[in-house]
Amino acid sequence: MHLLLSIKKQVLTLYHSTGITEYPVSTALNGAGEQQGSGCTPRGLHVIRAKVGEHLPLNAVFVGRRFTGEVYSAELARQFPERDWILTRILWLSGKQPGCNRLGAVDSMRRYIYIHGTPDSEPMGIPVSHGCIRMRNADVMALYDLVPVGTELFIEE
Repeated sequence: MHLLLSIKKQVLTLYHSTGITEYPVSTALNGAGEQQGSGCTPRGLHVIRAKVGEHLPLNAVFVGRRFTGEVYSAELARQFPERDWILTRILWLSGKQPGCNRLGAVDSMRRYIYIHGTPDSEPMGIPVSHGCIRMRNADVMALYDLVPVGTELFIEE
């Protein structure tokens, strides 16, 4: 089992024993790049280092990888218009290529690069994130249940 993300196509593909599943995503508005503070989606080989959100409800709200106790709604969005919503599940990525996406100023894990849910009102197929890989909540929940920690992900431009 492994994952392939095409930044150009804005598609995450899961290759598994029973076939192939594709999910629409939204990557970084700033494009591809590895530098700390760039707001870009890092390229290259990664691994899912940690999974966060097991057994939490759809639209569970996270801040700093911690469940806030909130469930996303339009009312909550109006209350906190400045939030970059991280919802439902988090798959925290770690680079596997020293100098490219691991260690120093290019470390994907230290940059807090995730695959995570986002409000369903947000567009998919259009790069608008701050570096993470955003997915529909139902999709990230399904993916979370399918992939174990240690699953590899290759991100190509």
